[in-house]
Amino acid sequence: MSVSDPRAPLSPDSFLLTDRVAVITGAASGIGRACAVALARFGADVAICDRDEAGLVSLAAEIQSVGRRSVSGVLDVRDGEAVAGHLAEVAAAFGHVDVLVNNAGGGFFAPFLDVNDKGQDSLIRENFVSVTHFVRGCVPLMPARGGSIITMTSIEAHRAAPGFAVYAAMKTALVSLTQSLALELGDRFVRANCIAMDVIPTPGIGVDSFGERTPLPFTADVDDVAGACVYLAADVSRFVTGSTIHVDGGNLAAAGWIRQTDGSFGTGI
Repeated sequence: MSVSDPRAPLSPDSFLLTDRVAVITGAASGIGRACAVALARFGADVAICDRDEAGLVSLAAEIQSVGRRSVSGVLDVRDGEAVAGHLAEVAAAFGHVDVLVNNAGGGFFAPFLDVNDKGQDSLIRENFVSVTHFVRGCVPLMPARGGSIITMTSIEAHRAAPGFAVYAAMKTALVSLTQSLALELGDRFVRANCIAMDVIPTPGIGVDSFGERTPLPFTADVDDVAGACVYLAADVSRFVTGSTIHVDGGNLAAAGWIRQTDGSFGTGI
């Protein structure tokens, strides 16, 4: 929605994404899959990509089951040529892109001094360079009314992460990139925001009962992130850009304070 458009009264329709086109990376499982399904349920057609072909096939069927179209691409988001090819297929199928969700990423535990050049390069390309590929490819496809770029970061973008130093540094870099994009793309009515999550159980990361020790004492779900994604994709957030929504149960605010078994808070020291 551009600022020249009349502002309709806030209503449930303000959250709808009817006939919008969303591109989601790392969509085959976990948070990416939840976001893809949620955007489709709110009315968007969805282009999905991942290295997991079987996961994409089942996700495409789920998207189509709610009456929306999908385009799938089996690719490595670190490969710029593969990304360009996928987005060419998206453009051919849908003609434009309204929402980009940069979800793909990952890391591994290792003290910084034990990370070799190959491992470091992989972390940088998967968590940062992949995002630059998709932003450069999608923004030219966004219509004059504007669009929304949503980038998944982590609580580790805002605090130390021993054993994940390069991963955390790239998530911090994404926050900075997002803020710069908010300024550079504002005159296109393209908004750029981040979602920073923590303790969200996914197929690759199980947190068991740790969620019960957060300020909000229950275990989160991938749909908690998908809800923030729908908000940032929709017109209801049209004046929100350069920001980060923290979906972490209050862990960043806690700053090291941990809910004890008796319900009180302590530092764990």
